[in-house]
Amino acid sequence: MTLKNRVAMSPMLMYMAGDDGKVTDRHFVHYGARFLGGVGLVMTEVVAVDPRGRISGHDLGLWSDGQIRGLQRLTAFAHDCGTKIGIQLAHAGRKSASQEIIVGPSALPYGDFPVPHELSTREVQELVVAYRDAAVRAVHAGFDCLEIHAGHGYLLHEFLSPITNQRSDEYGGSATDRAKFALDVITEVRAVWPDDKPLMVRVSAEDCIEGGLTLEDTDDLVKDFISLGVDLIDASSGNIAPGYVGDIFPGYQAKYSRRIRKACGIPTATVGSISTPEVAEMVVSSGSADLVFLGRALLRNPFWALGAAKAAGVELDLPIPTYARATGPYERGF
Repeated sequence: MTLKNRVAMSPMLMYMAGDDGKVTDRHFVHYGARFLGGVGLVMTEVVAVDPRGRISGHDLGLWSDGQIRGLQRLTAFAHDCGTKIGIQLAHAGRKSASQEIIVGPSALPYGDFPVPHELSTREVQELVVAYRDAAVRAVHAGFDCLEIHAGHGYLLHEFLSPITNQRSDEYGGSATDRAKFALDVITEVRAVWPDDKPLMVRVSAEDCIEGGLTLEDTDDLVKDFISLGVDLIDASSGNIAPGYVGDIFPGYQAKYSRRIRKACGIPTATVGSISTPEVAEMVVSSGSADLVFLGRALLRNPFWALGAAKAAGVELDLPIPTYARATGPYERGF
């Protein structure tokens, strides 16, 4: 997959879907502004693979064929604007606020959330199939790349972390067994996802809590991901428990993408308080990441890339020629 630049819109919860998990008109306004604004890659918000996996009752879903059509329209819109579009598949696990019964690897709550139902071995295996089936639907929907969310305290991360996984079956215990669910999901998704389309995984590189996942754990895990056909790691950190422990400053997560890129030899993306072209350029030119994922900066300004291009003295290939004037020198008149 070739992008026109290294600016990507990070997956962000929008809470704009209907109760049925389908695309609404608001999505076209939200994503369309970034398509027209010159972003090289736009990632969807979290798309749930199972109704119980929604973070809220207004998250997008891809657990049924009836949800494909709206996403097909969205990808066609992106391609018409010359932008690549990716989908992020996830299950909220114990962090779901949309269901009466929430689920997790063990009966351990997330903060003040209800105690989750501990998934049986069979239920875990059924969720592996749910990820695979959602990936098949994503193929039909026309997405250019697919990201599996295995961080931020959601279900796959909950299985990976010893803080949240106290199981005694084949999906718990040792680091190898705790990783089985994620590895099974990646294996099944890669089997149905086209070879010529990138498969990415978002990870929390460390839990930032005593007794949680460490950077060394993630190094080993990423190497297993690579062996199964993962093409890029989207590196973040924390969120296995409420609150973030650590300093937050522009580009503060880039140390994780840099470490993974060097230790594991795989392209990476980074997130985390990247709001200016200067910080983004520093991340890329220093070899810390191959893609810069912007979140709130693009919420504040859908045309962030235009400003970055103007500052760099380059022109963007934009779907509406008039927009390109924003990257050129000032001209008087209309």
